Amino acid sequence: MNYTLHQLQVFLKITQTQSITKAAEELHLTQPAVSIQLRNLQDQFDIPLTEVVGRKLYVTDFGKEIAVAAEKIVEQVRAINFKTAAYKGQLTGKLKISVVSTGKYVMPYFLAGFIKEHPGIELKLDVTNKAMVINSLDENEIDFALVSILPEAMQVEAIPLMENKLYLVANKEFEVEKKFYKKNIFEDIALIYREQGSGTRLTMERYLRDNGIPILKKMELTSNEAVKQAVIAGLGNSVMPLIGIRNEIQDGDLKIIPVEDFPIVTTWNLIYMKNKRFSPVAEAFLKYLNQEKENIIKNHFNWFKNIQ
Repeated sequence: MNYTLHQLQVFLKITQTQSITKAAEELHLTQPAVSIQLRNLQDQFDIPLTEVVGRKLYVTDFGKEIAVAAEKIVEQVRAINFKTAAYKGQLTGKLKISVVSTGKYVMPYFLAGFIKEHPGIELKLDVTNKAMVINSLDENEIDFALVSILPEAMQVEAIPLMENKLYLVANKEFEVEKKFYKKNIFEDIALIYREQGSGTRLTMERYLRDNGIPILKKMELTSNEAVKQAVIAGLGNSVMPLIGIRNEIQDGDLKIIPVEDFPIVTTWNLIYMKNKRFSPVAEAFLKYLNQEKENIIKNHFNWFKNIQ
């Protein structure tokens, strides 16, 4: 046997994703490169690790056993790397954070300096919708979560990071004819929604409900990027976080429709479970945030304050 750590890592990712294409994407490799690593590993066994039925890849029972062993080996190597870094006086370990989809425009700036300061840290940053983020927090799978709406049914601690401003937006063909539109503008436009579980959708629905605004037309899309492209294409309008549409506003692809009582303002909060026992890495990150968050906002989000 002469398999390599890299082969095991690639095979493990294939078993997790059940797809060479997805494994390649997550590993930032080409599909041919992943296929070659799988073939080189397979050449060392007489029993198939995977099989293709139709056009779908399946991991065989033997392959699943190898994957379990591979995961243990990869974890042991990671532990060795952590211990080596620790002996050099470096902070080591995993930092696990889950963020709502629009939070991908926010969280990296609050992480970059910390990760550069502590190169021995392994970061796992998951980007998904609010429901999945809260579930990960509730299951104690992560250290922190970034949300714009605090969960009501969970006991959490929150660190406010910055404002989250939401505006009604249209594409460049929309003629803004008034200084401010009345709230009843929502009755005359096709409104595009995010999917159920999205914090942006919940904020928009609360606003419409609290103001007694009936909505006759709507469309539902599953990501902030999909909503953005649909608005640009002229399929409708939407209430969107400013943080995710800065470039499109500056380039003129999107327009802010001025509506009374807008923007809707929520707060980006980094949350964690009450009584959470922090790892040294998580504790160090909390300390870093408290010391640096104002500087991070000043250096990276000053433009945010200039849009009313």
